[in-house]
Amino acid sequence: MAVTSFLGYLRYEKKYAVHTVNAYERDLRFFLDFIGKEYDVSEAAEVSYGMIRSWIVKMVDEGISNRSVNRKVAALNAYYKFLVKSGGLVVNPLAGHKALKTPKKIEIPFSEEEMRAVLNEIVYPENFEGIRDRCIIELFYATGMRRSELVNLKISDIDFSLRTVRIFGKRNKERLVPLMEHMEGLLRVYIREREAVVTEASGDILILVKNGNKVYEALVYRVINRYLSKVSLKVKKSPHILRHTFATHILNKGADLNSVKELLGHSSLASTQVYTHNSIAQLKKVYGEAHPRNKK
Repeated sequence: MAVTSFLGYLRYEKKYAVHTVNAYERDLRFFLDFIGKEYDVSEAAEVSYGMIRSWIVKMVDEGISNRSVNRKVAALNAYYKFLVKSGGLVVNPLAGHKALKTPKKIEIPFSEEEMRAVLNEIVYPENFEGIRDRCIIELFYATGMRRSELVNLKISDIDFSLRTVRIFGKRNKERLVPLMEHMEGLLRVYIREREAVVTEASGDILILVKNGNKVYEALVYRVINRYLSKVSLKVKKSPHILRHTFATHILNKGADLNSVKELLGHSSLASTQVYTHNSIAQLKKVYGEAHPRNKK
């Protein structure tokens, strides 16, 4: 089966991140191992939906969550679509498949009070790492960018004269996000501190570790978790929750959904609408407090 060609297509044509391509490969290898052992099949054209269905049943029986099963099947579906598109297969055996039902995943954003606390009340170390960590948190909350977008952000992506930051999102799609005045000041301070650790290998990458190398995603996660744990008891404290917080807070302040869609780099409104449930809750609160007919 043309797995290598498919992975190359994802990486070089679709511009998927390396970790995403690796996840697709793991899921495909998992399936190929199953049909090889269970059905002695090695060619894509020999695979039927019944075989795929038995794989799904086996995963469910083994206690794999519906969400994880759907992700693995989605990887397989993308592979078959690639084979049909490239002429390696006539019919996609997953064409009529319906995903397993999954519970709605509600992620709770940080409150405005928690964000004020982490940005205004915590004392950050007055060294490169302390200034960098504060800059990481502020960038997430000020722009709503993804963790992978922050990791790959370059100094040249920041336009101080126009006070904007250029972000390259999924599929290398570019968007411009405004920078507030205080964010510009913090970035200038950080860039000065960055000079103390920069090396030839640093290049134009904005966020670095103390040896001058490019920051990595696990460290970014630890930074967010460490500082937000000081002000919040929420179970999940991650870069994605900060992105969620950014969207929720500006929606609560009156931003329209289309504007938030553009700021987040979503391709459709459906992706943005997941952030609206907290805004509805805020509207209900305001309504309840303000409507004359509401009993106090």
